[in-house]
Amino acid sequence: MIVEGAGSAAEVNLRARDIANMGFAEVVDCPVIIVADIDRGGVFAHLVGTLELLSPSEQARVKGFVINRFRGDMSLLESGLTWLEERTGKPVLGVLPYLHGLYLDAEDALPKGQEAKTNAKLRVIAPAYPRISNHNDLDPLRFHPDVDFRFVGPHDAVPSCDLIVLPGSKAVQADLNWLRTMGWEEAIRRHLRYGGKVIGICGGLQMLGTKLNDPLGLEGAPGSAPGLGLLDYETTLAAEKNLENVSGMLTLPGTPAIAGYRIHMGVTHGPAMQRPSTRLAETPEGAISEDGQILATYCHGLFDQPEALNALLEWAGHKPSASFDPNERRERDLDRLADAVEQHMDLARLAEWLPALRTPKETL
Repeated sequence: MIVEGAGSAAEVNLRARDIANMGFAEVVDCPVIIVADIDRGGVFAHLVGTLELLSPSEQARVKGFVINRFRGDMSLLESGLTWLEERTGKPVLGVLPYLHGLYLDAEDALPKGQEAKTNAKLRVIAPAYPRISNHNDLDPLRFHPDVDFRFVGPHDAVPSCDLIVLPGSKAVQADLNWLRTMGWEEAIRRHLRYGGKVIGICGGLQMLGTKLNDPLGLEGAPGSAPGLGLLDYETTLAAEKNLENVSGMLTLPGTPAIAGYRIHMGVTHGPAMQRPSTRLAETPEGAISEDGQILATYCHGLFDQPEALNALLEWAGHKPSASFDPNERRERDLDRLADAVEQHMDLARLAEWLPALRTPKETL
């Protein structure tokens, strides 16, 4: 098992409540490797500074360093690697190269930049609201050769496009207020008046309705707030979170198959749900507007299946000219990354620290 930290291993202000980094490593008694991104600059300061801020017991469990995303002449780095090992007494286990264009599922951080494409035909945008979640739902659009996709950040003008996607949110009412402040509500209505399409996923589905109810105060003060009012339903937040893997089909022509998951605390009901966007295990789910311009669903992974992706792009206004399988592309890039790790990491030395033989008591 590989345990991935979150943020920095040396966030001293959060150390007392740390359950994701060195605090966790101490509890489960696992070896630690510190990985630093050289592309950001200051890699030696990052590594030495992090180590210096750890307690003596935490420093002892750090077995070595890995430098990631290196591009350039390796001979220019070697003197720094020697200095780092002499300064810390810890080995450098590898220097991984910068791999361009990797299709890897991100977690919290939004991807930087746009994919270079020469023949993109469909323009798709999504708001990068402050509490955005599950934005990897949109990765198949980012990497599809026919799609010009971009996240639109705060205070950026909302550009003209064919499709707007409202992704998930960790705090729907707060992000909906942000949308209104940034001018998105009028931009979405203008987009629809000109015949554009809109997709809302999970929190985006909830925003499209008439009302957001939070009687328990799960996302802030108890109460209700108006939604965008583009679909006739309302959502009430409940204490128990819905979490399940799902599969089924879109109700678009051809009924293409979809597979993904649902993770939400809202219960949504209203007349618009009588025109479902999907059928999951034969159960109607989501909604499509009467004019066919708006599609909403709780299903994450909406674009992951090639047939569903093609159907949604065609619904949005462009019949794909290229075959694109997000899952195949993701697997190919994972293999590419694994090959780079195998080539550039000292796996034999790494294996020395893996607890291959432990008694049940030691494992606990």
